[in-house]
Amino acid sequence: MARNPDAIEREIERSRTALAGTIDQLAVRANPQRLADNAKTSVQAKLEEPKVKFPLIGAGALIAVLLVRKLIR
Repeated sequence: MARNPDAIEREIERSRTALAGTIDQLAVRANPQRLADNAKTSVQAKLEEPKVKFPLIGAGALIAVLLVRKLIR
């Protein structure tokens, strides 16, 4: 069951093209700047949620009060 050399070359070229496209997609996904931007956006969105935002404000206020109290003593 021998295959035609031209058909084999076309199949190799299609595979090579598909592999190049996959490598390009991986390069875009693994871009450090893109990953950092996505992480920053995700953290900012999480901090805007009221169930996270208000406890953080409360904790910050408590720490500020404790620091002022410690400095006054």
